[in-house]
This record gives sequence, structure tokens and C-alpha cells, in this order.
Amino acid sequence: MVTHLEQHTMPNLYEQDFYAWTHEQAELLRAGRYAELSAEHLIEEIEDLGKRERRAVASRLAVLIGHLLKWQYQPEYPYRKSWRATINEQRRRIEQLLAESPSLRAQLPELIADAYPDSRDLVVRETPLDYDALPLACPYPLERVLDNGFWPD
Repeated sequence: MVTHLEQHTMPNLYEQDFYAWTHEQAELLRAGRYAELSAEHLIEEIEDLGKRERRAVASRLAVLIGHLLKWQYQPEYPYRKSWRATINEQRRRIEQLLAESPSLRAQLPELIADAYPDSRDLVVRETPLDYDALPLACPYPLERVLDNGFWPD
């Protein structure tokens, strides 16, 4: 068993080799050796897992809304088929993330508002449209964004 003093003098595995640290922590948990766990770092990592899930939903919303904007604001674009595929994929992936973390569904209005500037950036980067051609806030209600039957005119 590692003593408290030895923990402070040993090299910090968490900072030197995160992957090895995760395996070590898992083994300590399996073995019931809770006193040897790096509680402070485990708490940080668990909180970061939740933040990562939230960021994943926001990122997918940004791509989804960006493609909905492209769909609406460039109806004459000849390769819209790829946009349709991206819209379908993002809706499906968002629903998968929400199924795994249902409490994020309540945060969708805030996540859409946070993601919308990235959506506008995507449109400006990938089309001839400029910022002044796009709404300042997301023009689509939440229920329409995730609705597989919604294709803005």
C-alpha cells in the first residue's frame, strides 16, 4: 500500500502518462483500494466528461444549424444532396447523444444559442454568403431543428 508521504514524492502519473493513470485508477477501483485513488483528479475528470458531452452536442448543433442555413439561403446550390446527408447525420448523432445523456435535453435552448455563432461562421466560411445575410439569432425553433421532416424554405 502506498502511504500518503510516498504519494507526494512519487512522480505524478496523472501528469506524465494520463492513459496509464486511467488504467491504474480503474484497477484501484476494481480492487476496492479507494484510499489509494487520486480523488482530486478523478473528480476533475468526471466533471470534464460531462462537459465533453455538452460540448459534443453543441458542436453537432452548430454543424446542423449551419447546414440548415445553407439549405435555406442557397436553394439554387447544385450539391445540396451532401447538405441533406449532413443534416440527417447530425440530427441522428444529436439524438444518440441525448439518449445517452437525457438531462442535456433541458439545456438545448442554451446550447443552440451558444452554437449559433459557430453556425454562422460555418456558412460564411463555406459559401459566398456574408454575416449580414444571416439572422443574428437562430431562426429555427428548437423542435424544428431536430425534426427530421423540417427543411427550411
